[in-house]
Amino acid sequence: MKTLITSALPYANGPLHFGHIAGAYLPGDCYARFMRMQKDSDVLYICGSDEYGIAITMSADLAGRTPQEQVDMFHGVIKDFFSQLNFSFDHYSRTTWPGHAETTQGFFTDLLNNGFIEEKVTDQLYSVADNRFLADRYVVGTCPKCGFQNARGDECTSCGASYEATDLKEPRSKLTNAPLVLQPTQHWFLKLEMFKEKLSEWLETKSWKPNVANFIKGYIADLHSRSITRDSTWGVPIPLPDTEEKVLYVWFDAPIGYISATKEWAQNLGEKERWKDYWCDPETKLVHFIGKDNIPFHAAIFPAMIMGQNQPYKLVDELPANEFYKLEGRQFSKSEGWYIELNDFFTRYTADQIRYAIAANAPETSDSEFTWKDFQLRCNSELLGKYGNLVNRVMVFAHKQCKGLIPSPQLKESDQHFLDEVNRIVTEIGDSYRQFKLRRASQMIMELAQHGNVYFDGRQPWKDAKLSDPESQERLATTLYCCFECIKAMALVSFPIIPTSAAKIWKMLGFESDITKISWEVAMTGSLPQDQKLGESEILFRRVEDAEIACEIEKLHALAAEQRSEEPIVYAPLKPEIEIDVVEKLDLRVGTILEAAAVPKSKKLLILQVDLGFEKRQILSGISLFYKPEEIVGKKVVVIANLKPAKLMGIESNGMLLAGSLDKALELVSVQALPSGSVVS
Repeated sequence: MKTLITSALPYANGPLHFGHIAGAYLPGDCYARFMRMQKDSDVLYICGSDEYGIAITMSADLAGRTPQEQVDMFHGVIKDFFSQLNFSFDHYSRTTWPGHAETTQGFFTDLLNNGFIEEKVTDQLYSVADNRFLADRYVVGTCPKCGFQNARGDECTSCGASYEATDLKEPRSKLTNAPLVLQPTQHWFLKLEMFKEKLSEWLETKSWKPNVANFIKGYIADLHSRSITRDSTWGVPIPLPDTEEKVLYVWFDAPIGYISATKEWAQNLGEKERWKDYWCDPETKLVHFIGKDNIPFHAAIFPAMIMGQNQPYKLVDELPANEFYKLEGRQFSKSEGWYIELNDFFTRYTADQIRYAIAANAPETSDSEFTWKDFQLRCNSELLGKYGNLVNRVMVFAHKQCKGLIPSPQLKESDQHFLDEVNRIVTEIGDSYRQFKLRRASQMIMELAQHGNVYFDGRQPWKDAKLSDPESQERLATTLYCCFECIKAMALVSFPIIPTSAAKIWKMLGFESDITKISWEVAMTGSLPQDQKLGESEILFRRVEDAEIACEIEKLHALAAEQRSEEPIVYAPLKPEIEIDVVEKLDLRVGTILEAAAVPKSKKLLILQVDLGFEKRQILSGISLFYKPEEIVGKKVVVIANLKPAKLMGIESNGMLLAGSLDKALELVSVQALPSGSVVS
C-alpha cells in the first residue's frame, strides 16, 4: 500500500521550537517510521521550507537582508534542527526551487480557465513615502472597534476584534510610521463559495477527530471569495500578461509545495514522472500532519483548489491536526524570550529524551505543555527507571550468567502467559500508531517495560544463579530468554519515537541487521535466535538531576527578563487635538466587576458583568491575554458608560473599560475607594 505523508511546511522566517515539533513534525515522523515497518509498505514522507510571503520581506527588511538571503539562512537552520531531532523525511524541499513556481502557476491557470478565479479592483493601503502597497503585516493603526491606537493590520490585540486592514482608522506603516492612503489595485480572487456543496459531500465520507470535523463544517458554511494575490515582488509571479509586481499569496502557494516537493524528489531520483505514482493514484493514502491553526487550509481551501484542477490529484484521507503545545503555561515566543535555546539544550540532552517527552504529552485533543519538571520526570521515572532499567539489568545479568549468549528456553504456562501479554501490548501499541495516538503508544511502551520488570523481579533469577541443579538453570535460562523477547519487542515498538535508543538495543541483542529494515511482524511472530551472541551492554539514559532542572527554569526566566529589558519602547503617535467639549461628552463611571468568563472560541475576549451602582452591565473586553477571569472579580475599574452598544462575536457589549497600554503590555485603570457609579472626570 502506498502512503504519502506530509508535515506542514515550516515558515523560513525564524528558527523552530518544540511547540512546532509537537504539532506537525514529531507525529508525522513517528507515523512514517511506523508505516515503513509494515509489511509491503511503500511510504513517502515529504516536507520543505515555506519561503514566500509578506512576513519574509518584512523580517528581511528589519534584518537588513534580501528576502532570498533571509530564507537561505533559515532554511539551513530549520534543516539542521530537524536533523538534530533525527527526523526521517524522504525529501525536504523548499518553495523557492524553480519547479515550485511552475506547479503553482499550473494550479492558478487551471482554476482560472475552469471559472473558479475572478478579477477585481479593490482599494488597498498604499504608502506614498515608500511608493508601494502595504499588506496587513506592515500596517498598524487605530482599532475600528475599541479605539486602541496600536492595533495590528488584521487583529486588535486589545479587544480581539478581527477586520480588514482597510478598516483601520489612521493607518500607518509599521516600519516607517508613514501615513497610508487607499488606492485602487487589481487582484484575483478564488471563488471558494463555488465548492461548498462538493466539499460538504466529501467531508461526510471522513471520520476525522472531532476537533477537526466540527471546526471545518462550520468553516465551510461561511466560505466566500478570497484574494489569492498580493502587490509584491517576492513570491510566485501570476502567469498573466501585464501583472508585474503581482504575486500569488503565500497561503495559496504553500500547500502546493507538497506536490512540487514530491516532483523534486522524483527528479533527484532520475525518474521525473514518479511523483504521479503517489499524487495521481486514487489508491494512495494521503496523510497531512498539521497544527490546528492550519485546519482551514488543509480541510477546505487546499481540497477546493485540488477539486478545481484538471490533473487528478489526491485529496487528503487523514488529517490528524494537533492542538497547541506551550512552554511552562505560556506560548513559545522568541520575541518575548520565552523559549528554549536549542543549541544549548542538545549539549546536555538527547533527541530521544525530548522526542519521548513530547510524544508522552502530545497535544492531540487539547493544548498541552512542556515543563522542565515533567521532562525530568519522563526522563528519570520512565526512560531511565522503567525502559532503560529493564534493558540494563537483563543485559548485565545475561553477560555474567549466560556467557553473553541468548539462552534456550523451556517455556512453562506462566512464561507463555507473559509472552502472550507482551504480544497483546505490542498489538495495542500498533493500533495506537495507526490511530495517531502517540500519547497512548508512549504509555503502552512503558507498560511493556514495566511488564518485563515485574516478570524479572517475580522470577528472581539471581536466586537460580546460585543453584547448580538442572531445574534452576533451566528456569534461569527461560527467564532471561523471555525478558529478551520483551526487550526485542520494546526496541521495535519504540523505534518510531526513540529511534536512536531502539537501534542501540537492537545491536545489544546481537542483531547485525539494521532495525530500520525490520518488519513490525517480527515483534509479533518472530523468535529470538537461541545462542545468538549478545552485543556489549550500554547505558541508554542518564539521570536528570534536580539542580540542573532548577538551573534550566532560572535560565528561562532570565532570558525572558533580558528580552523585556532590551526591547525598544514603541510609543503610539498623538491623535489630533480636540476641544474640551468632546471630552465632556464622555460619561466615565466607576464599576465593580462582579463576574468574568472567557468568550468561547476567542483568545482575547472576556465577558464581564459590571456593577455601575445604578445598574448592572454586560461588557466585553479584550484583556484575557493579560488577566485571568478570577483575578479581576471584585476589581474596581473605569467604564465609558455612555458608549453605544456594540456586538463582538455575536455578543452584545454595553460599555468599555479604560486601560493603559504600551507595546505588548496592558493594565486596567482602577479606582480604590470610590463606590460603584461614581463619576470620573
